[in-house]
Amino acid sequence: MPMKLLTNRQTIRELIGFRDLHFMLVGIPILGFLVPILFFDYNLSDGLLAYVPKWSVSTVYSAAYWFGVRYIFLYSRRRYPDAEQTWRRLGMVVLLFIPTYFAINVGLGLIQQCLPGMANFNDTASLLDLNVASLTVILIVATFYESAYFYARWRESLIEQERLRRQHIESQLEGLKNQVNPHFLFNSLNTLAYIIPEDPDRAVRFVQELSRVYRYILEIRDTRLIPLGKELDFLDAYIFLLKERFGDKLHIEVEIEDQFHGQQIIPLSLQMLFENAIKHNEISEAHPLRIDLHIAQDQLIMRNTLRRKKQRQHSTKVGLDNIRSRYAFFTEREVSVTETDDYFLVALPLLPARQEQQTTVLTES
Repeated sequence: MPMKLLTNRQTIRELIGFRDLHFMLVGIPILGFLVPILFFDYNLSDGLLAYVPKWSVSTVYSAAYWFGVRYIFLYSRRRYPDAEQTWRRLGMVVLLFIPTYFAINVGLGLIQQCLPGMANFNDTASLLDLNVASLTVILIVATFYESAYFYARWRESLIEQERLRRQHIESQLEGLKNQVNPHFLFNSLNTLAYIIPEDPDRAVRFVQELSRVYRYILEIRDTRLIPLGKELDFLDAYIFLLKERFGDKLHIEVEIEDQFHGQQIIPLSLQMLFENAIKHNEISEAHPLRIDLHIAQDQLIMRNTLRRKKQRQHSTKVGLDNIRSRYAFFTEREVSVTETDDYFLVALPLLPARQEQQTTVLTES
């Protein structure tokens, strides 16, 4: 029972956007105190004690309206929780207000008639004054809850953007780490040392492509999405370095038509996938690693042959989880992973070029 109550409280807090208990304890008596003065020409000329009955009745009405509005907002937000359903939610709120308003007035009116001394409390007020006062209280409470809810959602959005910004930076550092780690530098320098005496022109090309790799990583440090064509240009330089290192032990085939080069993907996603394939699979003349890239069903498919190394390295899946998280910010389409006995396949959603104008986020908080 306590666990269920706690979960219910957490759900209500999520739907409202904040804990509203203290606001109710303060707001309801204040509204109850002010309504008779503002709408029914009552005052404190006869003293506070004489004003208490009016204040009490007004507070009861204010509490009823407050809880009625609160329940309507909770119910409508449970039914339509998504941002794109805002207008449907507000439409439901308006529709529910009407029967709730009349039910509260009729119910409290009957109760008031049964209370000694309260039956003639608002006899001097016109029906128009009563409705204006009631609707004003409802409008104040509704505005308070809706404004607080939008503020809470806006604040959560900023926190989420900041989290994604940090994650983006971490992914850049992860990409740099994969490139600048001692093994990569050691292997690259060994390859370069082997090439220089045999073919100085190839050595120059090797250094140029290595420079392209580092330059690209530095250029996209503030970029959330990148055109596929630009990522493929980077991949071309990266593949050159890999081919110089592994030779015929590594077969890479890229079959992507120019018409898809304007589509967008997450920067460095292909590099991270290539790193994973090389890290976890045997690469030898007897068992070369084959990697191919192609487009299918508006997805960029990377497939590699699967032959796990005998001394398997522990996989943290940081790369794939990172790619999934970054994609989740831009699309509901998921990064899919398929593994069989023979191959490992990752499908990255291609994002439309128009999203480039919609992906500006805070780089400074």
